[in-house]
Amino acid sequence: MKTSKADLPFWQQLILLSVGGINLIVLLIIFSLWHTSDRALNFVGNLFKPQPVKLKIDSSTLIVERLQNLQELTTTVQTMEKIVPTSAERKLGDLPIATTRLLYIAQGEIRAGVDLGELTSQDIQIDRQRIEIDLPTAKILDRKIDVDRSRVYDYDRGFLNLGPDVAPQLQTLAQRSTLQEIVKTACDGGILDNANLRAQESISQLLTNLGYERVKVNTTVPASCEFNRDRQTVSEGEQLSPIVVN
Repeated sequence: MKTSKADLPFWQQLILLSVGGINLIVLLIIFSLWHTSDRALNFVGNLFKPQPVKLKIDSSTLIVERLQNLQELTTTVQTMEKIVPTSAERKLGDLPIATTRLLYIAQGEIRAGVDLGELTSQDIQIDRQRIEIDLPTAKILDRKIDVDRSRVYDYDRGFLNLGPDVAPQLQTLAQRSTLQEIVKTACDGGILDNANLRAQESISQLLTNLGYERVKVNTTVPASCEFNRDRQTVSEGEQLSPIVVN
């Protein structure tokens, strides 16, 4: 004899409905887990799978190295001519006997710019397509005498050639004086300000060519204008003086 659900008490019908609902939920969970099992396994596997190392390039360091390769950036070159009289005396005690005079025409050259080797990554700030750089202070990079274009204009040993024969020494004295004078003249003429301006223009153009849309190049006002080589400062107070030969 079959018993229908309608013949069952209410509480038994409620239990049957509950069991059926639980079975349905379990089936749905099993189906969902089966459907997503591949993705779940892949997710768990990726958690323990070694990931490739991502290499990054520090853009500021790259720019620094590229600029440092330019080393000393000469932005201003000045040439000038100086006529330098020199002399040497021959004395007997305190009494001058004869004087040798040498007139030297010197062609001097002076270079100014910035030493890009002094740049560090702290001097460069990069934000996407914007770059800002603080340049090193402009300075005198070199000074020299163009010996091929310089010459002795006149050499006179005085009456009966009694003056000392010291042409090489007088020429060296004239060249040393010329080097001092061209630095002083160039500094008075604002060579470092001009070097800063040219460096700013050159580096701005270079960075623009590298693809940066907004470029800002900052320069520094030089504290002094002098020539340094191996940290030895050329004294501007050293004056040209005659050579005395007894």
